[in-house]
Amino acid sequence: MHTHRREFLVASTGLALAAAAPTLSLLAAPPADKPAAEKPAGEEGVTATEDLMREHGALRRLLLILEEGVRRVRAKDDISPEVFHRCAVLVRNFVENYHERLEENFLFPEFEKRQKMTTLTAILRKQHLAGRTLTDVILGNSVGQRFRSQDSQRELIAACQSFIRMYRPHASREDTELFPAMREILSLKQVEAMGDAFEKEEGRLFGDKGFENIVQQVIEVEKYLGMYDLDQYTPAVALRK
Repeated sequence: MHTHRREFLVASTGLALAAAAPTLSLLAAPPADKPAAEKPAGEEGVTATEDLMREHGALRRLLLILEEGVRRVRAKDDISPEVFHRCAVLVRNFVENYHERLEENFLFPEFEKRQKMTTLTAILRKQHLAGRTLTDVILGNSVGQRFRSQDSQRELIAACQSFIRMYRPHASREDTELFPAMREILSLKQVEAMGDAFEKEEGRLFGDKGFENIVQQVIEVEKYLGMYDLDQYTPAVALRK
């Protein structure tokens, strides 16, 4: 636990500094004179739909971390504000500035120009904006002494709860309704081209193995909180053989 705490706080310091900059960046982008990274080994065959859904998996893990953070604050347990700050920086960079931009710039317009599922895409766009506002609140209240203020903690908890409450149905609705419908409005070649565009943007923003690096950062926070071991969530019930 102490080792995870040291590693976590060292990494968090860099993230806190990045959060203060006008443009947040978790991972260094390739220099302007170099092309975006090639697809990492094993990335071949990853479709646009799979790309979006696995990114939702990373988001869901961040939601679990925020939920645990809220629980600990309410229980008066000792918890570093960097848990919330680091999650919010990951959300800002990977979810809002990357994943949601892909949806808004590539996916939603394909439905909207065909007048398909436009009510849903309008709500999803609205929720993206709301999410950014909530992330701002989390970032602002998870630094230094401000985090120790009861008023700041109340704002932080309320923002986290609203964020979690919105994004669980948001991601589930996309996974079960919007993403499956891509094959109904786009040809296989169009879906493949969209997937290539997603990978190119991922490489441009995050470099080689961008998704894997993001997941590793999520894992670091999970380990720091002692919530990485999946088996701890298995209920103590008699298992049928």
